[in-house]
Amino acid sequence: MRVGLGFDVHRFVPGRPLILGGIEVAHHVGLDGHSDADVLVHALMDALLGAAALGDIGDHFPDNDPKYEGISSVQLLRRVCRLLSDRGYRVVNVDIMVLAEKPKLAPFKSGMIHLLARELQVTEADVSIKATTMERMGFIGREEGIAVQAVALIDSRDG
Repeated sequence: MRVGLGFDVHRFVPGRPLILGGIEVAHHVGLDGHSDADVLVHALMDALLGAAALGDIGDHFPDNDPKYEGISSVQLLRRVCRLLSDRGYRVVNVDIMVLAEKPKLAPFKSGMIHLLARELQVTEADVSIKATTMERMGFIGREEGIAVQAVALIDSRDG
C-alpha cells in the first residue's frame, strides 16, 4: 500500500466554463489554466503520481507545452492511470477536499464521483468528494479561486 497527497489551486477568470471533477459546474466564471483548469482532477493526479513516486503533473504535462493547451484533465487522468497500471499499481480509494466559497457543489458531487470512479476503475464508494468554505477568509473566501487537496491510496495489483 502506498499513499499520495495532492494539492492544486486555480484563480477564477471570466469567459471560461468551470470544470470540476470532469464535469461542467454552473457558475458565472471558470478557472484559469493551460488545460481545462480542472483543479480537482489536477490535485487527484498529483496524489496518484505521488503515491507511485512518479513526480507531479508538471513533470508529465508541462503547462508550457502547446499540446496540453485546453486539453481535458480527464484525458490526462487516463494517462496517469495507465502509468500506474504499467507499473503494477491499482487505485484503492481517493479522498478529495474542495475549498471553495462558491459555487455550492452538492448538486454536482454525484456526477463527479460517478465519472472519477469509472476513470479510476473503482466503485463509487471508493471515491470521496467533500467541500468546505473558508468562512469568507483569504483568497478563497473572497471568491478569487478554488483550492483542492486529494489523498490517494494505491497498491500493487498482486497485493
